[in-house]
Amino acid sequence: MRRLSRRAFAVAAVSALTMAPRASSAPGRRDAGTSGAGADGKNAGTTAMRGMWLATVANRDWPSRPGLSAADQRGDLIRYLDTAVRYRLNTVFFQARPAADALWPSPYEPWSECLTGVQGRDPGWDPLGTAVAEAHARGLELHAWFNPYRVANHDDPSRLAASHPARKHPDWVVKYGGKLYYNPGLPEVRAFVQDAMFDAVRRYEVDGVHFDDYFYPYPVAGQSFDDASAYDTFGSGFGSRAAWRRDNIDRLVRETADRVRRVRPAAQFGISPFGVWRNADTDPRGSRTRAGVQTYDDLYADTRTWVREGWLDYIVPQLYWNIGLAAADYAELLPWWAATARDSRTRLYIGEALYKAGDKAQPAAWQEPGELSRHLALAEDHPEVRGHVFFGARDVAANPLGAMARVTADHYRQPVRPPRRAF
Repeated sequence: MRRLSRRAFAVAAVSALTMAPRASSAPGRRDAGTSGAGADGKNAGTTAMRGMWLATVANRDWPSRPGLSAADQRGDLIRYLDTAVRYRLNTVFFQARPAADALWPSPYEPWSECLTGVQGRDPGWDPLGTAVAEAHARGLELHAWFNPYRVANHDDPSRLAASHPARKHPDWVVKYGGKLYYNPGLPEVRAFVQDAMFDAVRRYEVDGVHFDDYFYPYPVAGQSFDDASAYDTFGSGFGSRAAWRRDNIDRLVRETADRVRRVRPAAQFGISPFGVWRNADTDPRGSRTRAGVQTYDDLYADTRTWVREGWLDYIVPQLYWNIGLAAADYAELLPWWAATARDSRTRLYIGEALYKAGDKAQPAAWQEPGELSRHLALAEDHPEVRGHVFFGARDVAANPLGAMARVTADHYRQPVRPPRRAF
């Protein structure tokens, strides 16, 4: 079986879409500027996000396999950073806490098994500290990417390290869909996961704190997330369990934003959610999509409110679909997100599915080398879009179909600086 891709982490979300692609007719515009920044960096003082996600969960991008020597792991990590520079990217989103574990010497959680193959075993070096230092040495920013609530991609607590907090506090944990999750409805869990993450934020000069799309887990048919006891204890005053769940996630977002500003004021806080807030058939404020998953209803993540209220410094919706896809058309979602971000303090970057390029299981548009370049050309018509982030690092390095090289040639002719936090 193929190693997990970003969307394979949430395969139900994609399979639920009605896959009815239409041929893309949007032309790529050569030498066009990127999100108002100018492809050649000609506009003085302009900035743009040009990022890539470097995933460590299940050894998706790095390390290529567990158990490599510290020297080999370090060398491979540096090669990814050099790859980012080669394609004129300026930011790396490094997954430092993939599953309630750590890629730094944390006093809160065990070492990640992606390093040695054994959760809790010291790898003999500091990956996050090295990533920060080596990224900065190359002029790259480094955002520490954390997953707040995922504990394991299996549902057997005995497989966790003996010191794991989930074994010490089994009441914090919910089994769901063959996996283990911390219960977002418990205040002590919300406090703990923040403490665990902010140990890294205090120690290292990270340029950002980054969450992905996992809050409450993606729905699994025929199963329910068992948080009834927490709801009975903490849910009074809410009209429904769904409203209480959304409030739990809102609290995590607001508290994290406040803590970033107190602990590392120059750092930014951002989230990369699933790309559909709500379908217009569900809510007239939603997008003209027919997605099988809606973050508001299924993940209890009210991403639109986070943007409009300015809780985030940036948001990177994962618009992992091609132009012309009937169920979730990139050309429909891009302007919806632009309108959502308009007049807010939240910068809008777009998450791009480089991993789909050349994948024979994907629609015909993804067999065209210029599909992603057309995405960036389309974004030029929306000044709210301040850049793009590509998933994932191994795909940037592999450059499938020459798609990443095409993006660089068409849009990234000169380096630009990433946007700074707006104080």
